[in-house]
Amino acid sequence: MNVVITEPSASPVIQALRSIGYTAGTAISDLVDNSLDAKAFNIHINFEYGDADGIITITDNGTGMNEEMLQTAMSIGSKDPRQKRKAKELGRFGMGLKTASFSLGKRLSVLTKFDGVYYERCWDLDHVSASNSWELFTSIPKEIKGKMGSIKGESGTIVSIDKLDRFMRAGEKRTLKETSFYNKVSRINRHLEFVFHSILENGNVEMFINNKKIIPWDPFLQKNQHTIEGEMQVLRINENRIKVQYFILPHASHLTESEYEKAGGYRGWRDHQGLYIYRENRLLYFGDWMGLFPKDAASQLARVRIDLPNDADADWQVDIKKSGVNLPDDAKKRLEAISSIARKVSKEIFYFRTQSTRSDSTYKGSLNTWEQSGREDGPQFILNRNHPLLVELLNLVNDEQAKLLNLYLKFIQLGSPSNIVDSPKVSEEIIQEVSESQKELVIQFATSMMKLSIAGNTDELLNILITQPAFDGLNRTTLKKIIEGEELID
Repeated sequence: MNVVITEPSASPVIQALRSIGYTAGTAISDLVDNSLDAKAFNIHINFEYGDADGIITITDNGTGMNEEMLQTAMSIGSKDPRQKRKAKELGRFGMGLKTASFSLGKRLSVLTKFDGVYYERCWDLDHVSASNSWELFTSIPKEIKGKMGSIKGESGTIVSIDKLDRFMRAGEKRTLKETSFYNKVSRINRHLEFVFHSILENGNVEMFINNKKIIPWDPFLQKNQHTIEGEMQVLRINENRIKVQYFILPHASHLTESEYEKAGGYRGWRDHQGLYIYRENRLLYFGDWMGLFPKDAASQLARVRIDLPNDADADWQVDIKKSGVNLPDDAKKRLEAISSIARKVSKEIFYFRTQSTRSDSTYKGSLNTWEQSGREDGPQFILNRNHPLLVELLNLVNDEQAKLLNLYLKFIQLGSPSNIVDSPKVSEEIIQEVSESQKELVIQFATSMMKLSIAGNTDELLNILITQPAFDGLNRTTLKKIIEGEELID
């Protein structure tokens, strides 16, 4: 069969590669991955502001590259993503160096040192667009090379990006102002201290932004004595071993104001709940239950860590930016079961302010004013009638007063916003079936309203009853039959 070799047109393809969807934070993270894959343990990221342009450099003390390796690294699509990766390797597509850099600026320069010898290459997208050809420069412009500096030791690499049209709108009328530029750098710092926190916590790697050391931010507060750590579970998903562990963060009452603010992360407590997916100790995705559950305030203490090997990329559909994944069908039920436990514990702590250092403890205590009922068909929360203050109060009043107090407490319980549910609208003409306990509650409440002279006739009493959350499912006809049967109105 005859074939024709076609080479994609350079200019439109380059523009497409620039629009993959990186943010500045995910782009810098992808570039740092290359340094980590080169076994670097000292990584300096520098942002230099210029009135008309700026420059970003990433310098590492990794293994460096010889000329062949550098040429491969600078080629578009230099790796087949289907090939098996080395253990701990973060790269996958052979695209990150180029696509991440191009999302920031139009010129990428790489200066590398291997066994004491320097090698260099440079992509200039203005030149590629003008020539519409994949022409890679074998030397770096002198003015840029002078800003990149030199590499100490026998090996290492410096990556430089300038013509920062995407990062700071270089070449446009409204270039990013210096204050905004460095505010953006601060946001990138927060992103890196989060994404690489597990790697940095090990102490073998140090990262710096503009010579300031990046301090890891642990979303699980593992050093806090009140954090609950669930049991580590190992799941086998499509022949890959996946580690899963949930963490329940301390209630706010156990944290200082600064600790509470820091633990909330840059998105806030509510939006940091959910699944945290790591690949070779590097965070890929966080802050969502990924369709397993909706977010809610009471689950904001629950964070579930999932660790993947790089062999699982295809199953979990890790994208080229390494910031998006999808749950495999085989993982959903097991992750749902683990996450539901974490959410339950979070809710108990959130509502009751109880805390334990053991994950298998019962989270109810005699000093809680509210407790979970454990029922699906009734109030979700009930008042703790054994609270010592309530017990003491009931001992101080007579039987009639105690009866009135208990009735009031029952209506507080039933009228709690957490217990109010939407009841289906029923016809006003029919007489509903009512349980004896519900009927007795109507009679008790109606009798009290009459004794206190809050209602003086049937219509007034019905108007009061119909507005009570405890009787929300009963229509006026049914309520009228109950009170008339008891002859409460003379």
